[in-house]
Amino acid sequence: MEPVDVQALRLQGSFKLSRVGISNIHKPVMVMRNGRKVQLTPELEVAVDLPASQRGSHLSRNAQAVGTMVDESVREPVQGLEGLCQRLAERLLTLHEYASQAQVKAQADYFLEREFAGKTSLERYQLLALAIAHREEGTRCHIGVEVVGITACPCAMEGTRAMADIADGEYISHNQRNLARLMVEQSDPPQVDADHLVDIVENALSGPTFDILKRSAEAALVMQAHQRPRFVEDVVRHMLQGLLARYPELPDDLSVQASSLAQESIHKHDAFAERVATIGELKA
Repeated sequence: MEPVDVQALRLQGSFKLSRVGISNIHKPVMVMRNGRKVQLTPELEVAVDLPASQRGSHLSRNAQAVGTMVDESVREPVQGLEGLCQRLAERLLTLHEYASQAQVKAQADYFLEREFAGKTSLERYQLLALAIAHREEGTRCHIGVEVVGITACPCAMEGTRAMADIADGEYISHNQRNLARLMVEQSDPPQVDADHLVDIVENALSGPTFDILKRSAEAALVMQAHQRPRFVEDVVRHMLQGLLARYPELPDDLSVQASSLAQESIHKHDAFAERVATIGELKA
């Protein structure tokens, strides 16, 4: 006797679910970035919506799609992590005939060469990607980065300057480790590059961070950060300004999400700021 397809059982008087899927998937994939093959090991989350009439989603189909995509990327690398998400989301719609929408998220360690105080090193960033495929409306893809940097508090700097009776110039302040994110919807053909986004975000902070610094380099980095004191609000605004300056021709209907999280040093709480908008809204 054939087993009953329990997921496909029809329901009456139930509710539609926005997303059902699997997460915490780690697989190696090959992508093309800046004309070279790069192996990434992203963490994936894949999901589809579920109609009210169906009891469950066929989750094994998601794992099947991921496995097939990983094998294909070895022979034919995808164009960026967002390209992987797009192809995977569109494949999910073919495997889940009952779904009207599929969503794929990916996050992976990404290394870039950086130079500071005469020393060159490979520094780690987070590469982010998102694809949402609609059966009727097509697929929208987003690419993003997360950068860990430093912010020096302008408010505390002003207070210490007043206490020391110094009229102007940089002075001491408290620092925060800042997690800054910038996500941008891709146009067709794609215009936004992850390396450029890392530069935009890093330039919006008071200063970068590095795995290894000698004493003189540590001092130079602290001095640099205090020469650019910034609130979380400043970081978000500088990211948005930097994006428009680097990509002035982006279509107005593309969406952008910029956020800054300051892990406070003298408070028990953290501070954050965020802007979600379209390119057209930012230009206006």
